[in-house]
Amino acid sequence: VTTIPFWHSMEGELGKEVDSLAQRFNAENPDYKIVPTYKGNYEQNLSAGIAAFRTGNAPAILQVYEVGTATMMASKAIKPVYDVFKEAGIQFDESQFVPTVSGYYSDSKTGHLLSQPFNSSTPVLYYNKDAFKKAGLDPDQPPKTWQDLADYAAKLKASGMKCGYA
Repeated sequence: VTTIPFWHSMEGELGKEVDSLAQRFNAENPDYKIVPTYKGNYEQNLSAGIAAFRTGNAPAILQVYEVGTATMMASKAIKPVYDVFKEAGIQFDESQFVPTVSGYYSDSKTGHLLSQPFNSSTPVLYYNKDAFKKAGLDPDQPPKTWQDLADYAAKLKASGMKCGYA
């Protein structure tokens, strides 16, 4: 059995999901065993991964946040995932990822993935249409830019709300 150390930054329910994914993979692939290990927040895990690389004890898989990909490449601690796929003879369609997600993980010159997107966040903004009406804003036109958000928040506060956004 080939053991595959996987250091991650998922705790709580997300950590349980990572454990579940590993268990399912291990059950379906008896020649391999992914061993997930929580190594702290993104910064702590990134630092641990670089330190482990320098001592020759890096995990096979290391989860870092999107900006951490550049740090790992600069430290020469990782092999680009597109090279891993190519060397393994795996055909991989990089276009299957939403461009705004894959862009964070890709080489700006070639457009190829340097690391594999995992756990990308999708920020969501909820807004109160009744509060928009009270502030004289069009309730069917939510903010589209950060400047819109700041402007709308000021109008919401001026209309009597304690806070324009939270």
